[in-house]
Amino acid sequence: MLGATSGDTGSAAEYAMRGRAGIRVFMLSPKGRMSAFQRAQMYTLVDDNIHNIVVDGVFDDCQDLVKAVSADAGFKRAAHIGSVNSINWARLVAQVVYYVAGYLRATTSTDEEVSFAVPTGNFGNICAGHIARQMGLPIRRLLLATNENNVLEEFFRTGVYRPRSSQETIKTSSPSMDISKASNFERFVFDLVGRDAARVLDLFTAKLTRLGQFDLSDDPIFTQCAQWYGFRAGESTHADRLRTIREVWEDRGVLIDPHTADAVTVARRLQAPGERIVVLETAQPVKFAETIREALGRAPEVPAAYTGLASLEQHVVELPVDVEQLKAYIAGNIDAGTAEV
Repeated sequence: MLGATSGDTGSAAEYAMRGRAGIRVFMLSPKGRMSAFQRAQMYTLVDDNIHNIVVDGVFDDCQDLVKAVSADAGFKRAAHIGSVNSINWARLVAQVVYYVAGYLRATTSTDEEVSFAVPTGNFGNICAGHIARQMGLPIRRLLLATNENNVLEEFFRTGVYRPRSSQETIKTSSPSMDISKASNFERFVFDLVGRDAARVLDLFTAKLTRLGQFDLSDDPIFTQCAQWYGFRAGESTHADRLRTIREVWEDRGVLIDPHTADAVTVARRLQAPGERIVVLETAQPVKFAETIREALGRAPEVPAAYTGLASLEQHVVELPVDVEQLKAYIAGNIDAGTAEV
């Protein structure tokens, strides 16, 4: 199993797969771009079948490496490689379920509509919401929240899709959203252009490769983002996160993490009169103790299961942004942690 993570998917996949016979996990993460807790949660695992690979780059570099390996059909077949993040369609299918569950918990009748506010980096979670809405779930709007890496917010506001380079991707206090090239966005654009595969290919290869962006602002289909598909977007900053964490704690006694704070910020900003909004929470606040401490003047309580985690030895392999080196490492460890099934 090969994956890239900006902090949360990696640990979820590793804890699910650890110690399992016949499965090896090669998880790529960006060097210095995750919180101390996120790193400890992943890197302290000692199971032989878990390989944490730290890439000298940002999440987009990790994701590009995963895509490059997956594009090598011969290597992928020989190594029996599958993917674990939202590149894998199965991930989105599973996420559709909790949009349905959230809707049912927030309503008393199917005549009611609910909007969802989603902190967004790789466009996976909110893409699942888009799928649920297309399936007929009564979702009024999908409110997309970004941090300062606002590539998606810029698109839904202007019609211009302009991914940033690794050097332009900002390190923020909601690090799991420090993404500029959202891999699942292409899936939405496929629907937006009438499922015209040739048009998608032109936008994401010819135009994006040659010009570094594509512009749909003058295309009539752009208005469908909001009118037909229900998307609105907003950006949240570090100051917004601190203020929202503090206000939610003071008003409701609920401690939220910085990514959830981004979504709450945008939901409050975009909420229409009478609109009911469900905010999707993304992580435990303890993963981002530094930001919680800055917002509230104290650190979040560490769950008993994670006491002492930070003091454990961490095990990683560091690699550059080089697909051949990654494939060599995978090939050299393909039997590690494997048992006969």
